[in-house]
Amino acid sequence: MKKILFVCLGNICRSPMAEFVFKDLVKKNGMEDEFIIDSAATSYEEIGNGIHIGTRKQLDKEHIEYDNHMARRVTVEDYQNFDYILGMESRNVRDIIKIIGSDNENKVCRLLDFSNNPRDIADPWYTNNFEVTYNDIVEGCNALLKFLLK
Repeated sequence: MKKILFVCLGNICRSPMAEFVFKDLVKKNGMEDEFIIDSAATSYEEIGNGIHIGTRKQLDKEHIEYDNHMARRVTVEDYQNFDYILGMESRNVRDIIKIIGSDNENKVCRLLDFSNNPRDIADPWYTNNFEVTYNDIVEGCNALLKFLLK
């Protein structure tokens, strides 16, 4: 069982998008019983809030199911409970490590570090371009799954 946690600043745009894209990907590959997939925030700003309307619209457009996700903050316990903790950008990675204290097991990195073009995923809260964010997340999720299946 692989345990994956996607993390962004508020847990209303990018990380829930990655959570549900990855859940859809593993379901389509008949592997949903092999994964635990969740998402969290590095800040307290959006705790308890649902998925951003822009993310919901993008997931609806792509026919990807999602649930009544409520934003939560990453915890020290998450480090113990997850195999991979994947930030959407370098700032998220730095903030995750501040929250958990250290990354002795090398569980924390950016989602697109698994791709052929490692980079940050832009925050659509600021860019308002949920499609570009979605495409980057799909690239990262496909690369992550390929890595995990090696």
